[in-house]
Amino acid sequence: MPRSIASTTMAAFVLGTLLLSFAPEVSAADVEDGFTPLFNGKDLTGWEGEPGYWSVEDGAITGKTTAEKPLDHATYLFWRGGKPADFELRATYRLEGAEGNSGINFRSQELPNWDVKGYQADMETGPTYTGMLYDCNQRGIIMERGQKLVIAEDGKREVTTLAPAAELQKLIKPNDWNEYAILARGSEIILKINGTATAHVIDREKGKSAADGVITLQLHPGPPMKAQFKNIRIKTLQ
Repeated sequence: MPRSIASTTMAAFVLGTLLLSFAPEVSAADVEDGFTPLFNGKDLTGWEGEPGYWSVEDGAITGKTTAEKPLDHATYLFWRGGKPADFELRATYRLEGAEGNSGINFRSQELPNWDVKGYQADMETGPTYTGMLYDCNQRGIIMERGQKLVIAEDGKREVTTLAPAAELQKLIKPNDWNEYAILARGSEIILKINGTATAHVIDREKGKSAADGVITLQLHPGPPMKAQFKNIRIKTLQ
């Protein structure tokens, strides 16, 4: 086969091997076809984060701050199973706290002190940020919820409306479990909440867009809060 195809096939094989090494023992009926669990539902095997803030509660990865143990900086829990490129990731999440804020980072670059740079599928307990695409330690808010965006190589942006942001907010269940889905294929990224697309971007900006990178979960600074994640699974795309 051509060299480029061989390289792609080998990369997919290596990533698949890494995924399996961190996966729990589950039957085929436990997850959707083609998806591999990233979390075993019992402990933080395969994950690593700043000590004292992350644990497993009630079968969910849990990041928590309290009045006695606050957080003055964003901190991230890193999945150590690889640096996926093209994939679909699904997870259910729940946030608690008046100003609860978190996110799922992907195609990101690891920084010192449990920090990252790169894409984040944002979420909060408030009415604004859940379902939008953020760029940690780089471009900030890439796009608001309900937008479709094309970013050219020179950074020029063309924005159209995907759906009214207020209508999308109605799909989010407060103080309850919601499903977040991230589809990343080439320069295209689509975010979904509970099955409905909330953001769609084609990002070709030179020096800013990313083709692969780490996956992390965020715990945000601020008042006491709790962020929980479960049923985290991924499917690599050819």
